[in-house]
Amino acid sequence: MHWSFDWSWGLPLLVLTVVFHVCAFVLMVKALVLKVRPGKGVRTLGHFIVAIALTALGAALLHGLEAAACAILYIWVGALPDAHAAMLYSLSAITSYGHSNIFLEDRWKLLGAIEAMNGQILFGLTTAFLFAAIEEVWPVKHLKIFTIAANAVSVLPICPQW
Repeated sequence: MHWSFDWSWGLPLLVLTVVFHVCAFVLMVKALVLKVRPGKGVRTLGHFIVAIALTALGAALLHGLEAAACAILYIWVGALPDAHAAMLYSLSAITSYGHSNIFLEDRWKLLGAIEAMNGQILFGLTTAFLFAAIEEVWPVKHLKIFTIAANAVSVLPICPQW
């Protein structure tokens, strides 16, 4: 099986989507942290929830755009017949869901596997960025209820077996 075409299109698209993903997340987190960071005025649990919800929505949109880029490639190379099938296959591949009844011909299967690998990388980056965003805007120090809960947890005895 000759897969050089899959590699020559799949890997550059992987790199481009990862770079796009990181750049978009850096911009999103910067914008949200500037608006919601504790210490810059009074922030509430509501601000925190809205910030994380917007970040998650942005992540979902990013993943959708990245799946669309792969779908466009599938249509362009003739691997799938139309936009509907290409987008459904692409979303299944990038999320590793894999339950659509749409399959690539043998000559294009590596391209689908590269997209699945890309999805794992992108979802890992998303997890890392969401964690960083939560850590930046977490209002623990500024919300009395969380401070009390955190203090109560910190005085619990630590199990020596751990």
